[in-house]
Amino acid sequence: MAGTRQSTSPPAAAARAGALPWTTIAVILSALFMAVLDSFIVVVADPAIEADLHASAGDVQWILAGYQLSYAVFIITATRLADLYGRKRIFLLGVALFTLASAACALAPTAGGLIAARVAQGLGAALMVPQVFAYVTVLVPAARRHSVYGALGIAMGMATIGGQLVGGLLIGADLFDSGWRLVFWVNVPIGTALFALALRHVPATPSAAARGLDLPGVLVLSSALFLLVLPLIQGREAGWPRWVWACFAGSAVAFGAFVAVERRLERRGGDPLVPLTLFRQRSFSLGIVLVLALYALIYSYYLALSVTMQQGLGMSALGAGLVHAPAAGAFFVFSLVASRTVPRYGRRVLEIGAVLLTSGYLATGLLLVSGPRITPLLVIPTLVLQSVGGGLVITPALNTVLSHVGPESAGVASGVLSTAQQCGGALGVAAIGAVFFGSLRHGAADGVAAAGHAFAVASFGVFVIAVLAGVVVFLLPKAPATRG
Repeated sequence: MAGTRQSTSPPAAAARAGALPWTTIAVILSALFMAVLDSFIVVVADPAIEADLHASAGDVQWILAGYQLSYAVFIITATRLADLYGRKRIFLLGVALFTLASAACALAPTAGGLIAARVAQGLGAALMVPQVFAYVTVLVPAARRHSVYGALGIAMGMATIGGQLVGGLLIGADLFDSGWRLVFWVNVPIGTALFALALRHVPATPSAAARGLDLPGVLVLSSALFLLVLPLIQGREAGWPRWVWACFAGSAVAFGAFVAVERRLERRGGDPLVPLTLFRQRSFSLGIVLVLALYALIYSYYLALSVTMQQGLGMSALGAGLVHAPAAGAFFVFSLVASRTVPRYGRRVLEIGAVLLTSGYLATGLLLVSGPRITPLLVIPTLVLQSVGGGLVITPALNTVLSHVGPESAGVASGVLSTAQQCGGALGVAAIGAVFFGSLRHGAADGVAAAGHAFAVASFGVFVIAVLAGVVVFLLPKAPATRG
């Protein structure tokens, strides 16, 4: 296959010689940052999009959901395409598609056009993101991955926490009277530059010796993910009708069928889309659960915070974004701390991070129900506490998942990890979104008090997810994450 006959490039050779290919890493991390950012940057643009395109509430929901749905459903299939046709080729295709789709988003004349462009953008992200994790596993020696995973975790965390800040700044700048369209236009020059840099600096590394696409596996898994993610995204807006629960039931059946299809293919000596032997590794299987929980709480909490600041307190997109700035700074600093301390102290760093993260959510909820009216200055300290814990646990979690995965399984393991991130985010938004919006009393005489109450309830809900994540952390192998 094309992916198995690629020559060893200078970056790959340099990595084996001991020098980390930081130029390559910077290029692929920039693509990852851009993809993750676009999951969050649109949140603050929703009011402007709704007004400019005369979009309905359902349209606005699909502008967010179209990206997440195509991203989540296509990721694992994209990893197999990389094994078949070459990691670099698929990465470049993803960057090109994402960039062109971003231009289409910026030019969209109608809500329907914007939704279609967002679906294409999600497909581009699905092609890019798994290759990033796979490149780290293939190019970086196991003993030095902790520093690269530190950088990778920082990129993802900053895109997650800083997405609304960046969106607020871009909308506030309103360059050339572009308004909300600037949050998409900004991807075009960045994506173009990344494509040119990737052509030169991203190596054509050997991929797994895939013998085919496993079309039955692709169809069954894609159906299972679609039936899971669609109701998670749309269920709350639709009022949890019967079709939502039918989708969940169908998803469970489809996942069971996928396991059966893959086991049968393995017994026949075939090449399954997802080798089920991956899940026999304790660090991988527990790490996937940890990633699901962490991204469930991150996605949902920052959505609730943005709605609270903008709709509850009446802040502008820029003002709401600036509330995230101290937390983003704390996350950055303590992600660096984690990347330096995990190699020496191992799981203890994650344990401390999990306790601080959980304490931050609990402190926010207790503070808001104790009487004070919610203000940015009231919640910023607890947001910072959450980010200190998040920096210590979220960054090393990625290494935990992939630390014992060999290069031959790097692609599919990266696809499973990326899928867990997206499914966790959708699950968190569905669960915490239902709790938050169910507690938000629209039309209340005191809108600020109503928003504060709803955010307190959301904080307690996220606290429960954080406790689950903490339990998983304490079940991880005790050895430092970088010992393979």
